[in-house]
Amino acid sequence: MSLSGSAVVPAISRWSGISRLRAGAIAIAALICVPVAAVIVNLFVPRGETWRHLAQTVLPEYVMNTALLAVLVGAAVMVIGVGCAWLTSMCRFPLARFFSWALLLPLAMPAYVMAYAYTDFLQFSGPVQSWLRAWFGWRAGDYWFPDVRSLGGAAGVLGCVLYPYVYLLARAAFLEQSASALESARILGESPWRSFWRIALPLARPAIVAGTALCLMEALADYGTVAYFGVNTFSTGIFRAWFSMGDPIAAAQLGALLLAGVAGVLALERLARGRAAFHVTSRKPPSPYALRGVRALGAMLACAAPLLVGFVVPAGLLVRLLWHEDAVSLGARFAKWAANSLLLAALAAAIAVGCALVIAYGSRLKPGFAERAAARVAGLGYAVPGVVIAVGVMVPLTRLDHALGALFSSGGAGGLMLSGTIVALLYAYLVRFLAVALQTVEAGLSRIKRSMDDAARSLGAGPGETLLRVHAPLLGRSLVAASLLVFVDVMKELPATLALRPFDFDTLAVQAFNLAKDERLAEASIPSLAIVAVGLIPVYLLARSMARR
Repeated sequence: MSLSGSAVVPAISRWSGISRLRAGAIAIAALICVPVAAVIVNLFVPRGETWRHLAQTVLPEYVMNTALLAVLVGAAVMVIGVGCAWLTSMCRFPLARFFSWALLLPLAMPAYVMAYAYTDFLQFSGPVQSWLRAWFGWRAGDYWFPDVRSLGGAAGVLGCVLYPYVYLLARAAFLEQSASALESARILGESPWRSFWRIALPLARPAIVAGTALCLMEALADYGTVAYFGVNTFSTGIFRAWFSMGDPIAAAQLGALLLAGVAGVLALERLARGRAAFHVTSRKPPSPYALRGVRALGAMLACAAPLLVGFVVPAGLLVRLLWHEDAVSLGARFAKWAANSLLLAALAAAIAVGCALVIAYGSRLKPGFAERAAARVAGLGYAVPGVVIAVGVMVPLTRLDHALGALFSSGGAGGLMLSGTIVALLYAYLVRFLAVALQTVEAGLSRIKRSMDDAARSLGAGPGETLLRVHAPLLGRSLVAASLLVFVDVMKELPATLALRPFDFDTLAVQAFNLAKDERLAEASIPSLAIVAVGLIPVYLLARSMARR
């Protein structure tokens, strides 16, 4: 093949291209580090009056509620995710193939959207309690009903939304296990339950622990659900210290403690995994257990319950709210929120995929220590809660704005140039979601043989031309997938958007939260359903991929 009609490009030109990619990857990694470093540095700033007030009054409550939330969510996602993964991968019963992909649907439902739907459904004036009072003739105070707006309610909502992470990893681990080990257990007389408990579960433990750690990080990062339910956690405390008390330093110090909690979750995941590993000695897939009668019915109900609670019922409740509210209409305000959301999501996706391509391609050309470190650092942002990233972005950008204002004040060009603009938002999105794009792009590059790079170089193509004319066409699907994943994550992101958005620049997520906070749940159903509809796109593609395999 002919890549260029010119003479062979000198080696010095090729190496300069590699050097530029390497410098770009290091620069991007440094940008990712700045917000996290800005938060950590504030630990060494002397404690102010706000911090002392928080420590004496609400800090113990933040610690206790955050820890309890993590424990409850962790238990819920392990029970639901592992149980459904075992049933759909190792058992044969009616609708098993349907449940194998349908159990992913709660991924499209943001936790704060589910919180709004269930609050309207289960509150005192909602249809459930109204029906109970009408049926039994009860009055207020005659009966007890669990309060959904509580710590337990928040943990239940988060568990029903996040369990697919554990389900995906556990199901893959069960399907990859050695058939000979499970069949040997059957020959030795072990029941399916004992085979699961003594063989399959220990072998799948690394995947289950990794999925649970991811769920815990998402739970610690949540703001919309806990704020709407009135549960005081570190996330709500950071917003309160920043906006209500006007002390960004105290907010950053709380963020550093939350970041330490996330680091603890990651450390526990590594510790639990240890040196655990297993090797598949047989490519034959395990034979599924055939369930009949009551057992088959039980398996169907066990898989249907999280699907109904995590997606079908809340989606139906949102549609019901929209259908029964005559005053709700799709007007100019909704179009403005949608346009803002689409603009931010599209820009963030383009920037994140471009930066991921620079890092991944630079590491492919010259896989040295600096390139590997840049890739590792770029991937750390996803483990940092959005509210912590917001604080970490705002602190250095505000100081940079003040420096620029002082520099240009003589010319009258002061003011906010970076903070308070969409630049700050896009920066936070890049820090938060670059890891999502990077993993997808790296997976796509790994499928391209190195011999194609060598052939391009032998024909005189430099790194840039090889990327544009050889790799880019082959990476088409990976780049689209990475863009789509970042796009949907930005559409759903609430804490960073709520904290950093410019004045009068609202998105679907922000308006859904604000309307629900004002108890205008019918109006909140419009942006909520739009977010859910967009979130269904990657879930549908993932379900198709699973079905094809």
